[in-house]
Amino acid sequence: MPDILVIGGGAAGMAAALFAARGGAPVTLLERNEKLGKKVYITGKGRCNLTNDCDRDAFLLQVPRNPRFLYGALHFFSPQDMMSLLEHAGCPVTVQRGRRVFPASEKASDVTRALAGLMHDAGVKVRLNTTVRALVTEGNRITAVRTEDGEQIPASAVILCTGGYSYPATGSTGDGYRFAAEAGHDVKKPSPVLVGLETVEGWPRSLQGLSLRNVTLTLLQGRKTLYSELGEMLFTHFGVSGPLVLEASCHLPDNPAGTSLLIDLKPGLSPEQLDARLLRDFAASGKKQLQTELSTLLPARLAELFPRLSGLPESLRCSQVTAAQRRQLAETLKALPLHIQACRPVAEAIVTRGGVNVREVDPASMRSRLLTNLYFAGELLDVDAHTGGFNLQIAWSTGALAGHAAAEAEKTIIHPEAL
Repeated sequence: MPDILVIGGGAAGMAAALFAARGGAPVTLLERNEKLGKKVYITGKGRCNLTNDCDRDAFLLQVPRNPRFLYGALHFFSPQDMMSLLEHAGCPVTVQRGRRVFPASEKASDVTRALAGLMHDAGVKVRLNTTVRALVTEGNRITAVRTEDGEQIPASAVILCTGGYSYPATGSTGDGYRFAAEAGHDVKKPSPVLVGLETVEGWPRSLQGLSLRNVTLTLLQGRKTLYSELGEMLFTHFGVSGPLVLEASCHLPDNPAGTSLLIDLKPGLSPEQLDARLLRDFAASGKKQLQTELSTLLPARLAELFPRLSGLPESLRCSQVTAAQRRQLAETLKALPLHIQACRPVAEAIVTRGGVNVREVDPASMRSRLLTNLYFAGELLDVDAHTGGFNLQIAWSTGALAGHAAAEAEKTIIHPEAL
């Protein structure tokens, strides 16, 4: 009987291969790189934020795109299941700020090593340096895959776990999108997400490297609020980045034209409280320059720019500030505007938005609704989430479910070659 073929040896692929083999099926994992889990190695800056220790409802709140599709996968293999799997494989984990889960060693290699050991014990055959170029179909089934060197490998089922376009150096070249499209699937146009944003305004570039903590960032499309959260952000050579900006990018429409950001630099103060503080501070500051006094409220580099950003003369002294100008300052402190020009390139994105249309995939099994023995898992699907371990858990959960379902389906099929 042909093997279940898992294409891609990243997070989703390792989970799929493991659970298919544990389900009793013969499994071969085909990986184009020289080692497994190449993208896993760089997650969490090499520390591997492997999941988030939250319940399913809290998890789904962190998934802006198609969250309901993940109900079955998270029920089958939850974040707590992933933590337990690694613990039993000799890779203890630790829960840190924001319920982010890391290997206790804080080494991503330990996660991949543990999963590789589990696959070996389950009988998974791993072929590295093997690039798949095409799926071979007959009717509504896949019969084989064709590799780069022309080899045709028979398949009882295929689980596509090829990832998206993000971090192409790790082997995420988008081949899976082509395979899916050639199989007749609708593939939503891939685009970068969890990525920095380029701004129309040039002034953020002069603050490159400056981090703002405990600010509220709001993403708007016209007057409609798409996202708003308290946290940390960063000014860069192209505009803005950092945790808040990365999450905001998940909520951008496909065409970011007309979208903007508002930064509340003092979310702990109401407009009235902020105006009262400015009045008190300016009264006590006499002839001190406004930008100097503002450094008690803001980082010095931002304070130096702030009069101009508020539409006030740069040479203005505190004693010269009128009530109207003070209100203008307070309004800018509560809503500093930036206009989005574009996302950074997909090569800089943490994950890819878009992919296989989930309406064409059975959420209870990850099986294609078009081909009877084709399954999808991981970033290839049109599902993405915020940072914090959620995207990796999506890969583990969808991979595990796809592998299990493929093995279960094989038990009900009589292959002619087995007669």
